[in-house]
Amino acid sequence: MFKNYFFSIFAFYFSMPHLSKKGIELPTSPIRKLVIHSDKAKAEGIEVFHLNIGQPDIAAPKEAIEAVQNSDLSLLPYGPSQGTLTYRKKLCDYYQKHGIEVAPDDVLVTTGASEALTFALNVICDAEDEIIIPEPFYANYNGFASAASVNVIPVVSEFTSQFQLPSLENISEKITPKTKAILLCNPSNPTGYVYSEKEISTLVQLAIEHDIFLIVDEVYREFIHAGNKHYSVLQHPKGAKHTVMIDSVSKRYSLCGARVGCIVSKNEALIQNVLKFAHLRLSPPTYALMASEAALDAPDRYLEEVIAEYGKRRNVLIEQLEKIPNVEVSHPMGAFYCIVKLPVADAEDFSKYLLTDFHDEKQTVMLAPARGFYSTPGIGLNEVRIAFILDSEKLIRSVSILKKALAAYQKLVS
Repeated sequence: MFKNYFFSIFAFYFSMPHLSKKGIELPTSPIRKLVIHSDKAKAEGIEVFHLNIGQPDIAAPKEAIEAVQNSDLSLLPYGPSQGTLTYRKKLCDYYQKHGIEVAPDDVLVTTGASEALTFALNVICDAEDEIIIPEPFYANYNGFASAASVNVIPVVSEFTSQFQLPSLENISEKITPKTKAILLCNPSNPTGYVYSEKEISTLVQLAIEHDIFLIVDEVYREFIHAGNKHYSVLQHPKGAKHTVMIDSVSKRYSLCGARVGCIVSKNEALIQNVLKFAHLRLSPPTYALMASEAALDAPDRYLEEVIAEYGKRRNVLIEQLEKIPNVEVSHPMGAFYCIVKLPVADAEDFSKYLLTDFHDEKQTVMLAPARGFYSTPGIGLNEVRIAFILDSEKLIRSVSILKKALAAYQKLVS
């Protein structure tokens, strides 16, 4: 009797229902993995310069903010699951300015680009199917794939080539009967590489040849540096049935918290099946959609000034980082990130050290360890991703802190 009582008490306090393998194995975000340490540092009065996440500090268009502030809604109703027709028409006008010809029925509005990609993977892939992604890639792609029970097949891009597209042979040899899509981000998060028209065309032809999809995340389309040009996957004349574009207002208009994105494709069957998933969450967020639609009314000079500012920050960051001995810096062609090789064996441990054991005059920096942007084990261990989303003065100060921290850390581990 006592034995049964003991086991009952043990079971009450220590047992629990089993959780899914999918949830347990879902990868932790390398972008937010160290947040617990940054929060503790802030609580101790240390100022943290966030270079770990693509959260712009530039003001959103006033048109977007005023649209919400001046709203006379007395309630927040559901909207159409695919997004309002007025917004989709305005998106089509925006795309036309960039040489992309699409119709409102080709566009389905989502709760951020994350939902758009999640919908795409679930519509295109069955459990245990495969998608090919050049790495390093946006870390959450791993999570989206895992949540959809899809296997990521990486193909390595090299730091020495500034992360240009791997050879056609390297990509082709990864294609199997289970391959359903190739996925890439253009311009790339985390590398800033901009895939050329030739590279995109090569992938479109490969997708057609193998009857698979080419999914391209183009949320950083506007941010192109050093005279480079962006070529959208939807500009290819032969790719209509095999191409999917993912987009968002988050970075373009500093509306990250709005969570408004879209999936765009001329493949009617794909859009109709995505709509089934959209029905499950009913509609995009009302106020956020209102702000996103109004953002498209911002004058051209808004984006022109934003693009110029990021270009300036890029140059400042590269110049400052290259002054640090034994630090190697990629030169991003677009977006607002770069990959940096540090003279350490474990960049994640160093990134944690910055938050837990180091500060310079009560200031430190937060980085994103690049290990989490690779799927292949053992790659990127000495690399970090740095986002140049702070003003030039803060970037200069951040690199100064980084230089001092590297010297202190190297003494500690030597």
